[in-house]
Amino acid sequence: MSFQLFALNDSQDFGARVARAAGVPLSPHEENDFEDGEHEARPLESVRNGEVFVIQSLYAGNEHSINDKLCRLLFFIGALKDASARRVTAVLPYLGYARKDQKSESRGPVTTRYMASLLEAVGTDHIVTIDVHNIPAYQNAFRLPTENLEARHLFIDYLAPRLQGEEIVVMSPDIGGVKRAERFQKTLSKRLQRDIPLAFKEKYRKEGAVSGDAIIGDVKGKLVIIEDDMISTGTTLSRSVRACAAAGVKGVIAAATHGLFSSKAPEVLADDILQEIIVTNTVPPFRLEGTSVMQKTTVLDAAPLFGEAIRRMHGGGSLTNLVQD
Repeated sequence: MSFQLFALNDSQDFGARVARAAGVPLSPHEENDFEDGEHEARPLESVRNGEVFVIQSLYAGNEHSINDKLCRLLFFIGALKDASARRVTAVLPYLGYARKDQKSESRGPVTTRYMASLLEAVGTDHIVTIDVHNIPAYQNAFRLPTENLEARHLFIDYLAPRLQGEEIVVMSPDIGGVKRAERFQKTLSKRLQRDIPLAFKEKYRKEGAVSGDAIIGDVKGKLVIIEDDMISTGTTLSRSVRACAAAGVKGVIAAATHGLFSSKAPEVLADDILQEIIVTNTVPPFRLEGTSVMQKTTVLDAAPLFGEAIRRMHGGGSLTNLVQD
């Protein structure tokens, strides 16, 4: 028995790429907007007793907010379950609200858990995303099965041929990302067949203010690869780049799975010592269009990884092999 793959309108381009990688066509659906701001969505073919995957990347775009995209996803999954779909997997290349995974102040929300409750409430059976901000919090928020893919092999496949003979350091922009950077460092070391050192920058946040500029690790005269899960406003990356410049590095390359580039990111990331920014297409870098930063930004295609994951999930294959070395 085969499976059906839907991509909501906001994720059609990415969905088409996933469909090609998975070896199936996108199934037809329709989304209708009404004059009062309401909308509806439904599949245009039978899903009865079927295994269904739905793609929707939950980031704010030019046309729809993250909340609107979430609402469309929830309603469509509800419609699939009402149409007797046996199993529905939400494929979320970017999972919005994943950073709000704990109370940071008195009476503060834990929005990641509320996202889980909403997706569970409409009957979602499985969740797939990539490089979620906090893996334990993500896994603990959901009561249904969750999968977290990783983009580090995409980055290393792209970077490794250029790094032969270079003195390299892999750096996390804060201590919270050290485990992620360490996995990247170990995979890169294995690929290059030599030991690559690891460094990290201190970072403290108090009442919305960020401080800390010291780098723990030897980076002087070396090419630093800053590895992170996302670039949002760019301030964390910019602070890391300035700290690297002060430490006398040869240059900086940034690799982050999700390039949101919100607020003044195109301005704060224009530093010349930041030679290249590498992101994936889980979030198209539309906010960089027409800026100098776009000229040094490389976008890697994560769709084949999702396509292979979907094929394995349907066929009972292992996803572990996709993320391990």
